[in-house]
Amino acid sequence: MTYHENKETIDACLASAALCHHCAASCLQETDVKMMATCIQLDMECAALCTATAQLLSLGSPHASALAKICAAACEACAAECSKHTNVHCQECAAACKICADTCKNVK
Repeated sequence: MTYHENKETIDACLASAALCHHCAASCLQETDVKMMATCIQLDMECAALCTATAQLLSLGSPHASALAKICAAACEACAAECSKHTNVHCQECAAACKICADTCKNVK
């Protein structure tokens, strides 16, 4: 598949990666950082996978589909964790991760 055929997923992955980075950085500023440890870990993992998935999709890699499935699972886990927190950055991250997961599931 080409860049243009995967543009929606690429854009969703890049948006999710950016918001995961923002969420992790913001969680580090919370009063109780220990309570946010799982959120921060999942944010960083998700951002890495989203970035890699966007790159492989942009390249038209035959491995992109397999990575997209892993990315979808990571995004779902991150969204579930972020949804537990009421702060704005976690809620934004959860929303972006849900969109990314949905688009990644459709990669062929």
